[in-house]
Amino acid sequence: MRRISLILCLFVLLSLALAACGGGAGDDTGAVIEDYIQALANKDEAAISTASCAEWEEMALLELDAFQAVETRLEGLSCSEVSREGDTAQVSCEGTLIATYNEEDQDFPLSGRIYQLEREDGEWRVCGYR
Repeated sequence: MRRISLILCLFVLLSLALAACGGGAGDDTGAVIEDYIQALANKDEAAISTASCAEWEEMALLELDAFQAVETRLEGLSCSEVSREGDTAQVSCEGTLIATYNEEDQDFPLSGRIYQLEREDGEWRVCGYR
């Protein structure tokens, strides 16, 4: 009986360890979008370029340019995967990107967008939104 309990306990621990590993590193599409939006708020051009697929990079940098003259901050950012098929995924977010100019805030709600991702060079990259 004690041996069966030990085997069962080891099986449960192994199952939990495997579950914690999930789909592998870099497979959390919600985190990819959160990093992208954080880079936008931080005005981090290198991070935006790295996070964007080749097709979207120019548009992402144009979007970044729009925030250069304002202070930006994020409130309540949280993103999660809506769907995935092969090497494409869609992610929705909650929260707000706030741009401040001359002490006046302009809110950009994130909840109205569905971000498009594609696996490029083995990594999930942002390829726009709708």
